[in-house]
Amino acid sequence: MKKIIAIGGGLFVSLVLANASVAASFEESMARCLSKHANTREAATVMLECSADGGKLSGCKVLQDSAAGKGFDKAALCVAEVLPMGAKTGQVKVPMRFPGS
Repeated sequence: MKKIIAIGGGLFVSLVLANASVAASFEESMARCLSKHANTREAATVMLECSADGGKLSGCKVLQDSAAGKGFDKAALCVAEVLPMGAKTGQVKVPMRFPGS
């Protein structure tokens, strides 16, 4: 019984660490996309519509951009390339908020 608990605990810790790593990687990707395409000091919201399949998004298009012409649409499309979607499939709307600094 102790071995089962130890194995279960080890798996749990591994999953927590893996999720933390994915979250950090996503945050880094978001920061990279934003700094590449838009002014990080400004705020904006962007609504995308994408196809979700296999845990990824594809065929995204911009539906709304609160700061048109300032690159946030390109930043949102860049972020969508690395946004984890889990088991979601079909057409999805993806709101993105860039808070500025």
